Amino acid sequence: MNSSLFNISIQLVDILNKSIYPASVTIADGRIQSIQPIEEREITTKGYLMPGFIDSHVHIESSMLIPSEFARLAVVHGTVGTVSDPHEIANVCGMEGVEFMIANGKQVPFKFNFGAPSCVPATIFETAGAALDSKDVTALLQKPEVKYLSEMMNFPGVLHKDPEVMKKIAAAHAAGKPVDGHAPGLMGDAAKQYIEAGISTDHECFSIEEALDKLEHGMKIIIREGSAAKNFEALADLIDDHPNSVLFCSDDKHPDSLVDGHINQLCARAISKGMDVFNVLKVACVNPVLHYKLDIGLLREGDTADFIIVEDLSAFNVIQTYIDGVPLLANGKSIIESVQTDPINQFDCEAISAAQLAIPENEYPSTNGLIPVIEALDGQLITNKLFLHGNLINEHWVSDIEQDMLKMVVVNRYQKAPIAKCFIKSFGFKKGAIASTVAHDSHNIVAVGTDDEALTKAINLVIAAAGGVSCVDGKGNELLLPLPVAGLMSADDGYSVAARYTAIDSMAKSLGSSLSAPFMTLSFMALLVIPHLKLSDKGLFDGDRFEFV
Repeated sequence: MNSSLFNISIQLVDILNKSIYPASVTIADGRIQSIQPIEEREITTKGYLMPGFIDSHVHIESSMLIPSEFARLAVVHGTVGTVSDPHEIANVCGMEGVEFMIANGKQVPFKFNFGAPSCVPATIFETAGAALDSKDVTALLQKPEVKYLSEMMNFPGVLHKDPEVMKKIAAAHAAGKPVDGHAPGLMGDAAKQYIEAGISTDHECFSIEEALDKLEHGMKIIIREGSAAKNFEALADLIDDHPNSVLFCSDDKHPDSLVDGHINQLCARAISKGMDVFNVLKVACVNPVLHYKLDIGLLREGDTADFIIVEDLSAFNVIQTYIDGVPLLANGKSIIESVQTDPINQFDCEAISAAQLAIPENEYPSTNGLIPVIEALDGQLITNKLFLHGNLINEHWVSDIEQDMLKMVVVNRYQKAPIAKCFIKSFGFKKGAIASTVAHDSHNIVAVGTDDEALTKAINLVIAAAGGVSCVDGKGNELLLPLPVAGLMSADDGYSVAARYTAIDSMAKSLGSSLSAPFMTLSFMALLVIPHLKLSDKGLFDGDRFEFV
């Protein structure tokens, strides 16, 4: 998508040379033809011209929007490209899912850079909708749209040199493409061995000590601030201390969060902490391009004309976003048009009954009345493993609302199977239930609630829609946001999806939850590769021992 010849005379932010000066920038055929210094009085455009923002690790699916809709919302905040792992849809629909994301992303002027998912399924301890072996990954890495091997979550496989894992890493190296990491809590010799296998980044550090340990061994650290996992405050000091080895990402960002802002918000927060503006912008705009070899311009002569105009270098409110020289905002709103698409999905699940959710006393592990309970942590993907006094009524374990110990279940959405059940703390519901087919990483149905009737209702709502998120209050009120694309995304207008999500999120909080993002937190309670205690469709799983409880 090229443009005719035009010129912008403005204050230019040269991140690479750490300078800000008045310049006349000439653009033709989607590229920067020339950059000439000018006098201050010759400026005709207000604001600052700078390279666009890049999200260095994001699952587009978590926005509940297809890529074309994600782009419509992201350009408003000055995002010109993403490094996107299509791991979620790959777990549901396999290669067809990855190809859907690439094809849909190509229909809009935005620079999506996809990865080859490395861990589909994420573990052998859950049921996914598909599997990608090393041959599939090698084939994906040959595609020009695929820029890297996505997060290698199977760090035990790397440490033990699992042949299939090592073939995937070797395929990326042979293609000259980097390998993303995912090794929460890994430090010392184990981290060194993991990094020496050729793994270049990690976005899972939740302490500065862990990040510094990995930096010392040559890894780059991606500071994550998403809708559920928030590590910016813990890691922000890295920006000024290690500006060449740090990037920004959201990882998982719900649609309402994306309406509010994106990487621009992290830049504003970093500046408010007194950090050097050139270091901040290097992290947000430059490092991703250099690390992943992206075809995204950095405001140099000959580069593609991918840049933004911001009001100032503190709040980073975006006036205009250009991609390949095309302006994409009008009066602060995206001019990218919505794209019609045919949803793909994989869903084979019948309605359930409340009786299927019962937990007889002898079917749940207990010692002297103490039972294992997951404790969800707001703003983190890791959980705590607790042992609490269970609530036993009529020889069945049931929710204990007073103790904030609620029943959580995972229903296999791909085939008929027994329902997995456990108890979880921190959701705080006093009534009702929520359910979702967004459940990392296999995306079975996950639900939490105060009683079996409410749980059944919430689960059956998403089953009837073949995917979505639901909330019921136990008093006849219910909300459903259908997600017909793989049970993960809607193809509707992004702003309308965000508004509907805001409504259902608000309803979930009205049940009594103080979690900042109940649905996002719930979606990670089946993510076995993050310790300590999680629930898959096959049962309660100890992430430290990597075995079922």
